[in-house]
Amino acid sequence: MKHPLDQFQYCPKCGSSHFEVNNEKSKKCADCGFVYYFNPSAATVALILNEKNELLVCRRAKEPAKGTLDLPGGFIDMDETGEEGVAREVLEETGLKVKQAIYQFSLPNIYIYSGFPVHTLDMFFLCTVEDMSHFSAMDDVADSFFLPLSEIRPEDFGLDSVRRGLIRFLSQHN
Repeated sequence: MKHPLDQFQYCPKCGSSHFEVNNEKSKKCADCGFVYYFNPSAATVALILNEKNELLVCRRAKEPAKGTLDLPGGFIDMDETGEEGVAREVLEETGLKVKQAIYQFSLPNIYIYSGFPVHTLDMFFLCTVEDMSHFSAMDDVADSFFLPLSEIRPEDFGLDSVRRGLIRFLSQHN
């Protein structure tokens, strides 16, 4: 298996090409001694249920897994909490305003962005929103709609951590 930092050829501190594998999660510069640790990026996933116990699902408009089902969410920005990040992503993708985001669990994932494997830690939040009567598909979402929990098939979801998260969520809510 390739080292997760194989694509990084130069030291980010001094620019040296003597940037070598230090261990399974870091590289070290032989010239300046800088050690770069490879840590996952933080991401969020929103679980939004309506009064009929249906889950808000989206259809992905972009790669990876374009056209497959997904849940609202995305990467957390700098200086943002998980709760702020999931609220921002839900607003950007659906127009819904999150009132409350309650952390459920997290799962590691590898998200392929522009052909580059980004290791993530996906945090799942059970979200309540202000007004579910008006939502739309925006940003990187092609469509959004509510599905009864009994009709959700994790295999229809394109991202591995979302599939695994749905299996876990459904086992607790069915």
